[in-house]
Amino acid sequence: MSKSISIFDTTLRDGTQGEGISLSADDKVKIAKKLDALGVHYIEGGIPGSNSKDIEFFKRVQDLGLTSKVTAFGSTRRKGSIADQDANLLRILESGVSAATLVGKSWDFHVHTALQTTLEENLAMIYDSIAFLKQRGLEVVFDAEHFFDGFKNNPEYAVAVLSKARDAGADWLVMCDTNGGSLPHEISDIVTSLSGQLPGAPLGIHTHNDCELAVANTLSAVQAGVQHVQGTMNGYGERCGNANLCSIIPNLQLKLGYDCIGDDKLRTLTNTARYISEIANVNMPVNQPYVGNAAFAHKGGIHVSAILRDSRTYEHIEPEKVGNKQRVLVSELAGQSNIVSKAQDMGLAFDPASEQSKHIIGKIKELEHEGYQFEGADASLELLLREANGELQELFTFESFKMLVEKAAGQPVVSEAFVKVNVAGESIYTAAEGNGPVNALDNALRKALVQYFPTLKEMHLADYKVRVLDDKDATAAKVRVLIESKNFENAWNTVGVSSNVIEASWEALVDSMRYALLGQISPEQTHESAARQGLINH
Repeated sequence: MSKSISIFDTTLRDGTQGEGISLSADDKVKIAKKLDALGVHYIEGGIPGSNSKDIEFFKRVQDLGLTSKVTAFGSTRRKGSIADQDANLLRILESGVSAATLVGKSWDFHVHTALQTTLEENLAMIYDSIAFLKQRGLEVVFDAEHFFDGFKNNPEYAVAVLSKARDAGADWLVMCDTNGGSLPHEISDIVTSLSGQLPGAPLGIHTHNDCELAVANTLSAVQAGVQHVQGTMNGYGERCGNANLCSIIPNLQLKLGYDCIGDDKLRTLTNTARYISEIANVNMPVNQPYVGNAAFAHKGGIHVSAILRDSRTYEHIEPEKVGNKQRVLVSELAGQSNIVSKAQDMGLAFDPASEQSKHIIGKIKELEHEGYQFEGADASLELLLREANGELQELFTFESFKMLVEKAAGQPVVSEAFVKVNVAGESIYTAAEGNGPVNALDNALRKALVQYFPTLKEMHLADYKVRVLDDKDATAAKVRVLIESKNFENAWNTVGVSSNVIEASWEALVDSMRYALLGQISPEQTHESAARQGLINH
């Protein structure tokens, strides 16, 4: 029978201390719902009363009916004060939560330097604060700040802090590697030593990633006896971040056999991680383990040939177990296996031994030599493969475009695009302004096409990247433009390359529209079909 691990998520509190992360009350409510659906046991919501967003969050979260326990964060009472008169503790009670996280000092250096009080008073602050909340019916998670640094410097006092917290009734005694400077063997040795000094204590772990070891340190602590794990989604947090639950949970559950959130919930991990990154407006690293877009991506032809026979050859788990999927990248390193795999994903029939396959591989390698990058532009690749296979119907053709960029003294730059395309034999000429040349081109092209293809109203440009391919040519260098587009259901990426950034942008933009229209029929066909059904009078 597997051992259960309590998962404590602090994305909404510790995670928001990361640079560039700012969550509104609405954002925090959305993330709380997603974390609850994932099945974490605790969701730390923030510090009650510290700002208007957290005040609103704690009010709204009470009506959500979450299964996860929402906790409020606070510190122990101030030195020389009384717990039942401490504003911080009273705000925790007023927040309406059933569980609280209290942080207290466990490093004697911090007690003297940061709190500027005695070791005895610090112990009293810890005891009084926990006892105050326990007497009022709250579950209390005690975070022993700087525990491992404190233990290395004065082990007797660090253990005394945990002992005092347990005496006061704390439900979890969480050891924090607050500066993130400990190593896995140190974590393991210290946690193991506590089993003899505090037998049966409900121990937890909270690590930071300053040495790129937060996940490893957490796993080390669990194997040494810890049963409560704290961390954040995608590793968000101050400085180098917190322990990443997106790696910790599958490592514990799939590799070490612990019961964290259940297999059905684990299959929603990738979706949860990406959803939270969207809400936080922070791009996920493509190579993030388990949940990253490249976590199960294969590029080398030999690798792809092997995984087509058995994915275990180059994948440590089945990606579906964490809600991810296998991806085959196509580039100048591609072999026939890559092309065949991509074609199969698209429902296209490609014979690996055919001249057609060899021709496509050669064309892709030639285009990549010119600067194209299809591993980051699956939509452009699919258009290329469908066209080569004779399965791409062009619903519009490009005729011309012009750009006007005007800057008057004291006025903002004005960009205007003029686009001419042909749809169903009819030449369409439109003009539109935009916030920059690319936006103007997008608006003009959309204006020309949306009257024939109304579904284009649902798509929008989500991201735009420009990369100079050879900086030695300075302003005459080729550039590669990658555009990400989205609609209500999907996201896709397209690429364009040229020595002119406007032309490269146009190429990627047109591909984004072509991909959005895959599977649709032309206005001409729509008219003919309606005529056959007697819906249109000739």
